[in-house]
Amino acid sequence: MCTATKGEQNVRQISWKQGLSSGLKTTWLLGKIIFPITFIVTVLGYTPVLKMIADFVSPVMKLIGLPGEAALPLVLGNFLNLYAGIAGILSLELTVKEVFILATMLSFSHNLIIESGVATSVGVKLWVVLTVRIGLAFISALLINLLWSGGSDIAEYGFVQVQTAQADGALEIALLAAEKAAFGVLQLAVFVIPIMLIVQIMKDLKWMDFLSAKMAPFMRFLGMSENTSFTMLTGLTVGLAYGAGVMIQAVKENGVSRKDATLAIIFLVSCHAVVEDTVIFIPLGIPVLPLLLIRVTVAVLLTVVIGRLWNRAEVAKRKETETTYGL
Repeated sequence: MCTATKGEQNVRQISWKQGLSSGLKTTWLLGKIIFPITFIVTVLGYTPVLKMIADFVSPVMKLIGLPGEAALPLVLGNFLNLYAGIAGILSLELTVKEVFILATMLSFSHNLIIESGVATSVGVKLWVVLTVRIGLAFISALLINLLWSGGSDIAEYGFVQVQTAQADGALEIALLAAEKAAFGVLQLAVFVIPIMLIVQIMKDLKWMDFLSAKMAPFMRFLGMSENTSFTMLTGLTVGLAYGAGVMIQAVKENGVSRKDATLAIIFLVSCHAVVEDTVIFIPLGIPVLPLLLIRVTVAVLLTVVIGRLWNRAEVAKRKETETTYGL
């Protein structure tokens, strides 16, 4: 009895040690991406660079039913984060339709530099991530502009708390940028380390096997193996960066294939942190349920189509190999 108890204690200790080690390693790996990018982008916010980019892309806005000045929220949201994009929207007088188009675009494509950098850390090509996120943003905007004839009333913004720290002088700007970058890494650690601990404990208790079995039909429908199930749940609930953190560990320990990793990231770049990233748009006075349905539907359809095409390509390649070698 005592021996069994000691054995269980040893297993728990190993779980905590392995989980903590995985969490720290993942935080270090992703922190090396998040810190410098956050620092650079924050500094750029105090220069004319973002305004120049907004002015450059403003002519394209007319194609998707937006005024030229709407380029600024898109640039802020993509270079910084959703809250910066919302702050940009609040500074403009827009119709409900225009705000909905901006919200849909930003839900697909926001915090582009950091999240795309994190997504590539699992081995997915950068051009794939950027094509999916930017492509979905503009295609969705075009379709909404063409198909929705309503929403012409001026949007009435509710209470939205947007805190913007200001700094004067090069030293203050550098310190603020460093503070934001450090906070970003700290925030990552606060989420990633507990998640890795939970994942390790669930593995040791065989709960991961149970979860994978339950999600197997959905994962197969998306064209992925069962061992990507926890990554999907993590990304859907707490975000792309944290989902990528779990995927990094899964690729190393569970033998997740390049195909499964790519499909999982494609799904998550289309649809991640679905609760948080949807709720924050409520005060803008737009219908958020259609926004949520658009994200989920597009993510499922895109992943299924790419998965099917990938499978066909693999089958065709195998047949060609068999024919070549007379197998």
